[in-house]
Amino acid sequence: MNVQMAYLLGMVLGNGEIQRELDTTKVTIEIPHKNLKDDNGLDVQVYVNSSLMDIRAVIEPLVGQSFLHSQTKRCTQISFTKPNADYVIREIMRFIGGGVNHTTMQMNSDLFNITRDEKIELLRGIADVTGYIRRSNVAYGQDGAHRVYIEIPGNWQFVIDVANLLKSIDVPIQTIDFGHPNFRDPKLKKYNEGKINYWKKEHQLKIFANEFLPIGFNIVHKQKSLLEYAEELLDFIDESKTHKFYWEKTTRIRTKPIHPMENDISLPERIRGKHYDSWTVLAKDLGYGE
Repeated sequence: MNVQMAYLLGMVLGNGEIQRELDTTKVTIEIPHKNLKDDNGLDVQVYVNSSLMDIRAVIEPLVGQSFLHSQTKRCTQISFTKPNADYVIREIMRFIGGGVNHTTMQMNSDLFNITRDEKIELLRGIADVTGYIRRSNVAYGQDGAHRVYIEIPGNWQFVIDVANLLKSIDVPIQTIDFGHPNFRDPKLKKYNEGKINYWKKEHQLKIFANEFLPIGFNIVHKQKSLLEYAEELLDFIDESKTHKFYWEKTTRIRTKPIHPMENDISLPERIRGKHYDSWTVLAKDLGYGE
């Protein structure tokens, strides 16, 4: 393991796909553009394209070849193909638990034992393909309360693994908006409209901008926004108030009505059939806690 491999693994785990053939493996990573323009009205596609130089400098020496890339308005894809016996391929397959898509990959527990610098690069790789920071990402409409969102579709265990990786380098999460009926449709509004699966959305880990600075982004416009919004946050909020894990805060819990989809088969067995009034209780049940 080294920082380059950690960064590549983060990108694969965050938004990668593996295609295994008899003798070769193709690794494809997608960098979503999310919005076509950044908060300053500049073209995100151009920013991502310019970021590829930095990403190439990390990945290409590791894999020993240039990666292919293609780009649309909505996303940038990078890929490379190597023999199955190649060291990089063997290491990728070992650390992602044999999954072929980021929604089914399982992070190897050995990744919790790598160095702090390697964990930071792993998280940066994840953030580059799943993370966003926009002016609209403020907490409770509070001036300056800017946050980074890490968006993870479907993969419940990966949400908890990322949360625990952040914890291991002393980065607290402000909140997790789980793709669970008690949080994505807490008043049953969509359910009563007949949209019974409306709640099946991506999980969102939300981290205050200043707390995310030790990790950062290799994607130019994301890093630019992070630096700007972290500075602005500290004009309004004392950092002692952002550097708190949920178990260090007093939480006001509002009672939610029972949602009929709490028993949905798509929910992990550990939490299926349970009702949650607070994301903190759900997070603790899944393994993210003190």
